[in-house]
Amino acid sequence: MRTHQVVLQWIEEQLSSGQLRVGGRLPAERALAEQLGVSRTSVREAIRILEALGVVRAGVGSGPDAGTVVISDPTAALGSALRLHVATAHLPVADIVQTRVLLESWAAARARPGSPALAEAATLLEQMEGCEATEEFLALDVRFHLALADAAGNAVVSAMMGSLRESIQDYAGRLTGNLPDWAATAARLREEHRGILAAITGHDGAAAARLVAEHIEGYYAEAGLGGSA
Repeated sequence: MRTHQVVLQWIEEQLSSGQLRVGGRLPAERALAEQLGVSRTSVREAIRILEALGVVRAGVGSGPDAGTVVISDPTAALGSALRLHVATAHLPVADIVQTRVLLESWAAARARPGSPALAEAATLLEQMEGCEATEEFLALDVRFHLALADAAGNAVVSAMMGSLRESIQDYAGRLTGNLPDWAATAARLREEHRGILAAITGHDGAAAARLVAEHIEGYYAEAGLGGSA
C-alpha cells in the first residue's frame, strides 16, 4: 500500500466510525503525518485526492476557514469525472441523456407532493416566465429539474442527477444554437414544466414520469442530438 493510501484508509475509517463527521476538521498536516508514520507529502497527496472527490475542503492561513474540513459534495466529484469521460467520447452524450431520462422519470413518479423542493420548483418556474436570456433560462432549468429530483427524497438519485446535468451542461448550452426559434422553444419548455409540476402536485406520478421523459427527449431531438428520443 502506498503511503498516501494509508492516510486515505485512516480517514475513511474515521468517517465510518463517526469519529469524523461533516463539518469536522482533520488533524493538522504535521500531526497527522506523525500519527500515521508517513511523510507530510503523503498527507498532502491524500488531501488533494479527497478534495477532488468532494470529501474535504482544504483552507490555508488562520481563522475559521483554516484547516481541512470534512464536507459532502458528491455531485461535483461525479460531475467532473463524467465530464472528462464525455470529453474522451467514451461516454456518448446520447447515453447520458437516456440515463437522465431514466432517473428523472423514476424521480418524477415518486416525488412527494408535499416536499419543500416542489415549492422551490414553483418559484424557479415563476422566475423563468420573464427570462429571455438563454444562459439564464438554462441555469434556472437545471435548478428546476434538480428540485424535482430532490422531491423524490433519494439522496443518491439527486447526486447522480446533479452530476449528469453538470457533465453535459456546456454541450446542452451549445445545442441551443441549433434551434430555429429559441423564444418559441423556451415558451414550450415553460409550458411543459408547468404540466410536470401540476402532475406531481396532483398526485399523478405516472403522468409526471411520462411528461418529464417526453420533455427531455423532445428538447434534445429538436436540438439535433441523434438517438436521444
